[in-house]
Amino acid sequence: MTKTFTYDDVVRYLYAETTENENELIVEALALDDNLMNFYLDSLEIQTQMNKITRTPSEKVISEVFRYSQQFSSKRPIALLYN
Repeated sequence: MTKTFTYDDVVRYLYAETTENENELIVEALALDDNLMNFYLDSLEIQTQMNKITRTPSEKVISEVFRYSQQFSSKRPIALLYN
């Protein structure tokens, strides 16, 4: 019986969330199904582009975080610091 793979399976493969056995079957399915292969290639490109995205907080946000954190006394009991 031939296993039919979905786009969800391809995404799981892309993010290394599949077993070695699934990997072999998905690679075979990609070679045989042009739509699945195109989805994989598109998803791979999107993943690459998303990995390039970086976000940097503004100086105002950093200052606000520091200001907020300075409200708390460093003399609090250690047990309360981690709750």
